[in-house]
Amino acid sequence: MAWGQLDYFIVDLPPGTGDAQLTLVQATQINGAVIVTTPQVVSTGDALRGAKMFERVGVPVFGIVENMSGFVDPDTGRRLDFFGSGGGGRLAEELGVPLLGSIPLQPGLAALADGGQPILDAEPQSPAAVALRAVSEELRRKTAGRSTALPILRG
Repeated sequence: MAWGQLDYFIVDLPPGTGDAQLTLVQATQINGAVIVTTPQVVSTGDALRGAKMFERVGVPVFGIVENMSGFVDPDTGRRLDFFGSGGGGRLAEELGVPLLGSIPLQPGLAALADGGQPILDAEPQSPAAVALRAVSEELRRKTAGRSTALPILRG
């Protein structure tokens, strides 16, 4: 498929350091990677292995995104950390890269996505949309002025 000149080419990869990741690195010119994890120890461990694989093949890691990062009950304002907390920050510190952002759990997000409505359009002021915009802006700053092939590796 010929897409022409792209500003960004983002590939969402499954966790781990398997054939898909290595083939992508070997077959394309990748300028950097973003590692996505949840706060859980098992997730950050998978994400660390993926980040180390990118390091070994000379692909810089632009930063870490922590997904499923808590939930703020809209009725009480109470924060609940169903999956623990701080895993993304600890991983970023261990790798010496920035934590690009933390995306909270968002009620109704899956239903919106299944219906073809991105959270950024459907609920632009929601906590998840605000956090996603902040991560996007940080990535735009880090990659300004260059075409970027950017694998997103989930831990």
